[in-house]
Amino acid sequence: MNGLALIEAFGDFKEEKSISKIDLMAIIEDSLKTLLRKRFDSDDHFDVIVNPDKGDFQIFLNKTIVEDEMSEDDDLEIELSEARKLDPTFEVGEFYTVEIPIEQLGRRSILTLKQILATKLQEYNNAALYEQFRDRIGEIVIGEVHHIRHKHVILLDDEDNEFILPKEKQIPSDFFKKGESIRAIVESVDFKGSKPQIVVSRTAPRFLEKLLELEIPEIQDGTIMLKKVVRIPGEKAKIAVDAYDDRIDPVGACVGVKGSRIHGVVRELRNENIDVIQWSKNPEILVKRALGNITINKIDINEETNYALVHTPVEEISRVIGKQGQNIRLASWLSGFDIDVYRESSEEDDVELKEFVGTEEGDIEQWIIDEFQKIGLNTAKSVLDKETEALLHLTDLEEETIEEVKAILRDEFED
Repeated sequence: MNGLALIEAFGDFKEEKSISKIDLMAIIEDSLKTLLRKRFDSDDHFDVIVNPDKGDFQIFLNKTIVEDEMSEDDDLEIELSEARKLDPTFEVGEFYTVEIPIEQLGRRSILTLKQILATKLQEYNNAALYEQFRDRIGEIVIGEVHHIRHKHVILLDDEDNEFILPKEKQIPSDFFKKGESIRAIVESVDFKGSKPQIVVSRTAPRFLEKLLELEIPEIQDGTIMLKKVVRIPGEKAKIAVDAYDDRIDPVGACVGVKGSRIHGVVRELRNENIDVIQWSKNPEILVKRALGNITINKIDINEETNYALVHTPVEEISRVIGKQGQNIRLASWLSGFDIDVYRESSEEDDVELKEFVGTEEGDIEQWIIDEFQKIGLNTAKSVLDKETEALLHLTDLEEETIEEVKAILRDEFED
């Protein structure tokens, strides 16, 4: 097999993987040097010339000229008398260069060379695949379901690139069939052994962001900004948007008429409920919007600790918290504040402490009522809402007295 035939043997690979002629020649040169190192322990005595224009290569051996009968390796050295038969001007220490045809290396060496070439071509492909998808982290890819396994699903794209969709990266209600086309986002690219492993996700907030960009042109062209996206995959998501132009309604543009623009995204996410709110730099407004259309009487904000205490009527508590705590959790993630709820009771449901004054069983003595009123506690529920330990520090009452008072007050509401 001559050099040209050897290169042509890999022509199919070149066409399939779109390897340029120059890259292929570089791989061949590296492979030849690897073979020479295996055959002669070193490639120091060899020059390899690859000609991409002719599609051929040459191997030259530089033999060291030594004194007669002083050669230790006939492959790498030539005695002076032999060298002078070729050129009378040769001297000891000079190099005699001769071209080595690939056939001279032997059939086994040629087979070894082909194996080395195949390995290096695969390494090239793996490195190219890694670079290609490392640059696509955060982008949507489409793959066809190839294998469905217990812990993951294997997808193949149009170029037969393999994607891994782990179980934990799937939406809980995802159900796939073999041959079905699936959209997901490239989350990570790492080498597993010598082969790159591309992990994709359908649960990442970034997946929702990219879906919105595809469905809503104003997000794609930058007219509307996605400030933050949070989600509980398959259940509920919240999106904060804003616009550079005050004349644009970013929420309306994202939702569309009767939700037409966002319906496609909801279907892709297996009917995940999506709330869209307008972003605000004002923390109080942002927290209120993040919680949704709920009656809120007051919000206490502590920006140093990123804490927000929301005061809301008792009947609104379940809506603030949401199913399995989803609403308050997502609102906290979206706003960046740890949100807590203060349950406000209406005055009609409360009783003035003075109504309990008396000396009979079930009554509270006036001096005890006075102790509570000194610290601003005038109703039954205001006392019950305070921890006993806190009341011990705020009043001159004994723990036993405080507990007796609380028991009387609790009985009132139970009745």
